[in-house]
Amino acid sequence: MSKAKKAKKPKTKKSKKPKKPGKSAKSNKKPNRLPGDPSKAEMIKRMIRVDQAGEYGAVRIYEGQLSVLGKSASAPALEHMAEQERRHLDAFNKLIPERRVRPTALLPLWHVAGFALGAGTALLGEKAAHACTVAVEEVIDEHYAGQIARLDALGKDSGGEKKLRDRLEEFRLEEVEHKQTSLDLGAREAPGYEALTGLIRAGSRLAIWLSTRI
Repeated sequence: MSKAKKAKKPKTKKSKKPKKPGKSAKSNKKPNRLPGDPSKAEMIKRMIRVDQAGEYGAVRIYEGQLSVLGKSASAPALEHMAEQERRHLDAFNKLIPERRVRPTALLPLWHVAGFALGAGTALLGEKAAHACTVAVEEVIDEHYAGQIARLDALGKDSGGEKKLRDRLEEFRLEEVEHKQTSLDLGAREAPGYEALTGLIRAGSRLAIWLSTRI
């Protein structure tokens, strides 16, 4: 008898084990915050702190301008803008204790510096005073827009900050109105307009940076 041929077993392919992701594997999920970034609560506190300081400084600038130009043709426009700034300041003055926010330690400095800037530019003439307003309001518009964008970026994590966000937008639009009013009153005709506004913008940005942190 011939020996029966042994049936060959079909070759089975070895299944490859899924590779475990290494430590260097990249995740598609982006972190909400980078190391060193403030928490949401701290970010909100910084916003309120710096905004109160900014509105306080703005009130002092208009007070300085009106001390020189109180009887000029520009006085009604300056009074109107000053009144809106006082309303902005009142809103942040209420938020400071409500949110348990520490005010900036630099308020005494802004008390003097704001008045000096307003009076100093007014002494250069009405158009120089309006140029000052244009420069400051450009920075404040930019500043409020940045804060609104950060609140919008929080999305569902905003924690009910829509009221704050809408208030910032309301104030931003009024600051833009102040800038346009000042341009209509001849701000660009001020002597040394570009140099003057450039210097004031730089000083305003520095004041914002300091008031956020100190």
